[in-house]
Amino acid sequence: MAPLSRRLAAEALGSAFLLAAVVGSGIMAQRLAGGNVALALLGNTLPTGAILVVLITILGPVSGAHLNPAVSLTFALRDELPWRDAGGYLAAQLVGAIAGVWAAHAMFGLPLWQVSTTARSDLGQWIAELIATFGLLLTILGCVARAPGAVAWAVGLYITSAYWFTASTSFANPAVTLARSLSDTFAGIAPAGAPAFIVAQLLGAPAALPVARLLWPKPIHAA
Repeated sequence: MAPLSRRLAAEALGSAFLLAAVVGSGIMAQRLAGGNVALALLGNTLPTGAILVVLITILGPVSGAHLNPAVSLTFALRDELPWRDAGGYLAAQLVGAIAGVWAAHAMFGLPLWQVSTTARSDLGQWIAELIATFGLLLTILGCVARAPGAVAWAVGLYITSAYWFTASTSFANPAVTLARSLSDTFAGIAPAGAPAFIVAQLLGAPAALPVARLLWPKPIHAA
C-alpha cells in the first residue's frame, strides 16, 4: 500500500480532474448545444464517463481511486480502508473537487466563486440518487469480487448510463454534490438541494454491501 500522503494526493488530484470534467464539459456543452438540453446532457455525459475510466486506471494502483466519500466509507465498513485513513480520503476528495470546479470556471473565463441556483429537490430525484449510488457501489463491489481489471470501464460505463436513466442525472457522490453547488452552470445544484442528495447517497452506498455479500460470497478455503 502506498504511503498515506501519496494516496491523499491521488484522491485530491483525481477528484479535481473529475469535477473539472463534469463542470467544464457542462459549460462547453451548454454553449455549443444551441438550447438543445438533450444534446447538452449528452455532451456532459460522455466526457464524465471517459474521465472516470482514465482516472481509475491511472490512480487505482495508488489510492484505489475512490474519488467519492460514499465509496471510501463503504470500503471502511468492509475493513478494506482503515478508518483512520478514511477521514483523510474524504477531506482530500472534497478539497480536490472544489479545486476542480474552480479550475473549470477559470478555463471558461467565469468567476471562480459561484453558488448554483439550479433547483434539484424532489422525491423522485432523491430516490434516483439512492438508486444511482447503490448501483455504483454494486458495480464496484462486483468487479472487485470477480473482475478487478474491469473496474475502470465498468464504473465509467455505469455513470454514463446512469446520467440518463436516473431523474437526478446520477451525482452518486457527496463530494461531487457539494462541489457542484458552487457552480452556477449546467452541472450545478442549488445548495438547498444538496443535503437531501447526500443523505440519499449515504443510504444507497452501504445498502449495496449485503447484496454484494449475497451475490459474490467470499470463497471458503479448506483447512
